[in-house]
Amino acid sequence: MRASDRAYTALREDIIEWRLRPGTVLAEVEQSERLGVSRTPVREALGRLTAEGLTTAAGGRGVVVTDISLESIDELFELRETLEVRAAALAAERGDPGIFKDLQAELDRAPGLLRESDPARHDYYALVGRLDDAIDAAVANTYLAQAMRSLRVHLVRIRRLAVDDSARLAAAAAEHAAIAEAIAAGNPRLAEAATTVHLHRSLTHVKAAHPAQ
Repeated sequence: MRASDRAYTALREDIIEWRLRPGTVLAEVEQSERLGVSRTPVREALGRLTAEGLTTAAGGRGVVVTDISLESIDELFELRETLEVRAAALAAERGDPGIFKDLQAELDRAPGLLRESDPARHDYYALVGRLDDAIDAAVANTYLAQAMRSLRVHLVRIRRLAVDDSARLAAAAAEHAAIAEAIAAGNPRLAEAATTVHLHRSLTHVKAAHPAQ
């Protein structure tokens, strides 16, 4: 992996996981020393992160990690609904029912993944990620999949911002299972409806958990 790719991957992960919090100044010298690379790869990595909206130029302060406001959450979910509802319908029309039946069965068992021994919920989120990947593959639309991947970077940050509520995660797993079931049944309208319900409940939870501005 190139030095710029290593720097980008490390910085991106730190931002998504809130190890680098909104407003943090990302000075080239400091980050190059921390990551063990020269300043040029760090500069290239910061350029990529700014293009993704994870960092922004802040005048004389240099590059800083972008904030997440209630307004930006609303805007992201408007885009999310546009993309994900359409993707679910297309997946129902084009997808392999067997793949989504298997995912539905796993999602039905997902509450068992919400263990105290895994506070970061890695197994749970990996399963949700496989549903996302299966939908992307079923849609078979490069542009739509790319747009959704770009959006998910910001959604992960929002997810980390919300209170980690096991009851909500279990409910979300049931909602994901309903989406998988609708896609497996080849029912686009039902897939759209299940996705809309999930997004509405997710947004309600995130906004309730977000600190007051």
